[in-house]
Amino acid sequence: MQSNYKKSLPHLVVFVLFIVASLAYFNPVLQGKKIFQSDIVQYTGMAKQQNDFRKATGEETYWTDAAFGGMPTYQLGAKYPNNYIKQLDLAIRFLPRPADYLFLYFIGMYILFLVLKVDYKLAFLGALAFGFSTYLIIILGVGHNAKAHAIAYMPFVLSGIFLTFRGKYLWGFLLLTVSMGLELVANHFQMTYYLMLLLIIIGIVYLIDAFRKKLLPHYFKAVGIMVVAVIISIGLNATNILATKEYADTSTRGKTELTVNADGTSKDNKTGLDYDYITEYSYGRLESFNLFIPRFMGGSSSEAFPKDSKTVESLMRMGASAQEANQVLSQIPMYWGYQTYVGAPAYIGAIVIFLAVLALFLVRGRLKWWVVSGFILTLLLSWGDNFKGLTQFFIDYVPMYDKFRAVSSIQVIIELILPILAIVGLHQFFNQFEREAEKKKALLWSTGIVGGLTLLFILFKARLFDFASPYDSYFREEMGLPFVEAIREDRMSLFTSDAIRSLIFVLLTAAVLWFFMKGTLKKGFAVAALCVLVLVDLVGVDRRYVNEEDFVQARLVDEPFQKNGADIQILEDDGHYRVYDATTNAFNSGRASYFHNALGGYHAAKPGRMQDLFEYYISQGNIGILNMLNVRYIITQTKNGGPVAQRNPYANGDAWFVENVQPAKNADEEIQLLDSLDTKKTAVVNKEFLSKIPSQKMERDSTATIELFSHQPNKLVYEASTKSPQLAIFSEIYYPKGWNAYINGKPAEYFRANYVLRAMVIPPGNNKIEFKFEPKVIQTGSTISLVSSIIFLLILLSGLYFAFRKKELKE
Repeated sequence: MQSNYKKSLPHLVVFVLFIVASLAYFNPVLQGKKIFQSDIVQYTGMAKQQNDFRKATGEETYWTDAAFGGMPTYQLGAKYPNNYIKQLDLAIRFLPRPADYLFLYFIGMYILFLVLKVDYKLAFLGALAFGFSTYLIIILGVGHNAKAHAIAYMPFVLSGIFLTFRGKYLWGFLLLTVSMGLELVANHFQMTYYLMLLLIIIGIVYLIDAFRKKLLPHYFKAVGIMVVAVIISIGLNATNILATKEYADTSTRGKTELTVNADGTSKDNKTGLDYDYITEYSYGRLESFNLFIPRFMGGSSSEAFPKDSKTVESLMRMGASAQEANQVLSQIPMYWGYQTYVGAPAYIGAIVIFLAVLALFLVRGRLKWWVVSGFILTLLLSWGDNFKGLTQFFIDYVPMYDKFRAVSSIQVIIELILPILAIVGLHQFFNQFEREAEKKKALLWSTGIVGGLTLLFILFKARLFDFASPYDSYFREEMGLPFVEAIREDRMSLFTSDAIRSLIFVLLTAAVLWFFMKGTLKKGFAVAALCVLVLVDLVGVDRRYVNEEDFVQARLVDEPFQKNGADIQILEDDGHYRVYDATTNAFNSGRASYFHNALGGYHAAKPGRMQDLFEYYISQGNIGILNMLNVRYIITQTKNGGPVAQRNPYANGDAWFVENVQPAKNADEEIQLLDSLDTKKTAVVNKEFLSKIPSQKMERDSTATIELFSHQPNKLVYEASTKSPQLAIFSEIYYPKGWNAYINGKPAEYFRANYVLRAMVIPPGNNKIEFKFEPKVIQTGSTISLVSSIIFLLILLSGLYFAFRKKELKE
């Protein structure tokens, strides 16, 4: 017992230190403050209606009226039955956000290093190097929580895989099942997909190694166990996965039926995103040195100017006032790369890069090769349009690669694997696996390569790089060439200061290792010195972009939008209608969704047909389309800058009867016929639904009425009175995978009209029409999740029983 306590104590201390480090970096959370994350602000607006509904009723709606005219809540934080793996995730993330994600970074990488049989002190160092990597911090600053969540569980997944390959089948299976289940809980399938690419590389390297060592039976047994673990982990997340897949097919990530764009050009209607959209954020080839020198290309898109700025001096010489100078400076980017926007450089750390190079001389075998292979592949893919051949190949031939945008984000794999290589190499250096001569040679070569390259950059920067931004031509025309030269001098200044900074950290690290090798420093002191250096290096850069200034009072995060005069005016109307905010890009803002049933919203996967309508008509100000979508209020900007709500008297209402049907042969004709259509009298119906209509010319009934009697996000009740069959159009989004219709309590058919709306033939008489959102995917998924949880529990108990039984027999 005493022995076990002594073994566990160091890990307990490390656990506490990780908590302290997480809370120390995000220390404002201890004052009750919250980090203001731009993406989370938008999410809060989108999710408010469903959260309010859950709070009021204790139920899940799975549908929201508050965004894009109506959409499922599957990607908006919906809660599912039997989702026990989610409960485990919440228990692990016990710290206040975003300290919880930073803690997950640390603990996951620490466990991975222990699995790789690295000393706990070096494991602690590696965890700090991974957790404080600048990209992993900046995504927390802007609110990419799901991305951070998924990245944090990647080391856990690798731990389960390596344990299984090592022959620890039971523990590997259990850890992989749980960790992969948690990885999927994060609900960021792009990050999980990138992890899968890395796992394929690992699998290939291990297969080659097993073939050479004639261990193929063991290899395939391990792979079989891992396949079972992954299947169960998928089952634990069945509801979310199935629901996401169902919605994705109808979203902008799915295949469109249109063949013509709004501008008349031919549309590529293949499944997936467009090439330009996928590669919009392509990492520059030269920009890759940001991994080693943070402001190699000027830092972020909003980087501050250096002290003694030449640009400021130039403005002063031109006679600009302080106010005029600030206005000009706010438009000048220090960043001189070609990406649309960069929140911060993806800085891994000069020390980590140096140690990774050192490891190339010391580490042999499988780990070295899968890390090197993974590094090369992900770096080339991150270049996107700057390495077009490989990118186009992956988009065309690698399944699902075309579902994801922002190709530069695949560099998260580099953020993951380089610290692994660096620390394993350091582990080799500190132990007696290599002769002293080999260590000395490796240290000198790595110092010469990394330090020499950095020195070369510093000395010959003006000849090697032009420090020119694509935007400089504008300033040349407006302000003259001397002014542009001043801007470039400022960029060069940032470059030089950070290059010198990285060189200093490389030399200090090399010095620590040299003194250790000479016996001047003991291992414990050497590791402690490296911990300090890594923290100073990484945290020093991290604080440039995420710091106390990003935290605000909790109320400003919980209630990020405040009512203005337009909102108050609209909310006085307690009817059922939609609101279109014309003061902003409505289809890229969650503000209106926070208060109203908005026509727009903020989402990475918008409803596909609504996006089509936006591109064809709504963005062009087509009031007829707004009418049929029951937009009763349009928020506009007044001359004095304040928003005002304009009531639209021509909105069609909740539902109406039409007299005529205009058939459409395909989706192109269906959307094009809406132009200038009188939607109050005529409906466009695709030919696939014409059989559901008695006649294309309905008998007019001037006394017919249809009204919305009650409404909830997931249930609508109408009352209709007609003397003859009538075709009713409902200003609700057509989504057949969950919405069921009933007439007087009996199931009824409905179909699509006007490209996005629901339609139904109403029989004569007084009728009660109901639409209920009853998605079968939730029922199916929750059943699979329950069964998977039971199977995993049985395997867990059986495995533990036999493991302890085996231990008793040995004793």
